[in-house]
Amino acid sequence: MKRMAKWTGGIIAALAVLIAAAYVASPLYLDRVYYRGPVSGHFDGQRFFNPEGESAQVPRKFLLSRLWGMITGQAAPGWPESIAVRPSRPPARVAGGAMRVTWIGHATALVQTQGLNILTDPIWSDVAGPWNMVGPSRVRAPGVRFEDLPKIDVVLISHNHYDHMDLPTLQRLWTRDRPLIVTSLGNEAILKEYGIVAATRDWDGMVPVKPGVSVIVERVHHWGSRWGQDRNRALWSGFTVTLPGGNVFFAGDTGFGDGAWPRDAARHGPFRLAILPVGAYHPRDIFGGNHIDPEQAVSVFRTLSARHALGIHWGTFQLTDEAADAPRGELAKSVMAAGIAADRFITTEPGVGWMVP
Repeated sequence: MKRMAKWTGGIIAALAVLIAAAYVASPLYLDRVYYRGPVSGHFDGQRFFNPEGESAQVPRKFLLSRLWGMITGQAAPGWPESIAVRPSRPPARVAGGAMRVTWIGHATALVQTQGLNILTDPIWSDVAGPWNMVGPSRVRAPGVRFEDLPKIDVVLISHNHYDHMDLPTLQRLWTRDRPLIVTSLGNEAILKEYGIVAATRDWDGMVPVKPGVSVIVERVHHWGSRWGQDRNRALWSGFTVTLPGGNVFFAGDTGFGDGAWPRDAARHGPFRLAILPVGAYHPRDIFGGNHIDPEQAVSVFRTLSARHALGIHWGTFQLTDEAADAPRGELAKSVMAAGIAADRFITTEPGVGWMVP
């Protein structure tokens, strides 16, 4: 038994060393060119950038320590191995002006209104990372089983990080439903390799869905990469979905930046619902540049002048060091401190459907 444990430990250590060496070396074969186009205010001809300036990158030392923790099964305090979820079965459709939103987990939410089923950054995989093997493991199961998911009409993909662009899930959706997939420049090249077709636009670009309904690709403050060296070869974005019964804003994953992007998005309001990230922010000196915290999410909510908001991007995959349920508590405090009614900006358990007023 001791020999087996020693042998297993040696394999894990060797694997960690190999992965670390590959990451530190950053070989050129990990680069990809996803997009070619004219220079713009956020594209230099090779890579995209945030117009207000870039936030600091996560130090490699921190990433390697986090990678070692994932390999050895170490978890930060407040992150149990699993958190119980009671899955639900959403209705097939929600007609007319009624609006129902279900947080499925992480940045995945199902919006049902006007007879449409709209899904954001879908991920049903157990691991968010290369080959769905190397990366953070899911702690909360999806709030809706994939087989209980109604037919999806529209999928919004904010950027190409593994926890937002989950290719196995997208392949299943494409095979089953052939939805309209909307994303920002460059991401279609990744999807095309897997036989998936997507409509792509630059910031402020619009994709029609049906009369009275369209998707506008919005500027946010983030970055993109799948292999390290391909950093910012594809664009990141949020989305506005224009709807007769009230528009929906989905921020994807974003930092606060200079605060201009929510003001830009507010031009496409008024918003009945904003779907905003509230987690993955600690330590702030490392993650604060590219992830808003609950207090900043409340500021974004107010800038958008949204009537209601749902907090997402928390408690599903351990990406950072705050406890799994810390964002929901901090959000409630920030909402109260801002003098906002508690039922206007909420979090829910995965699978719980919320009828948006």
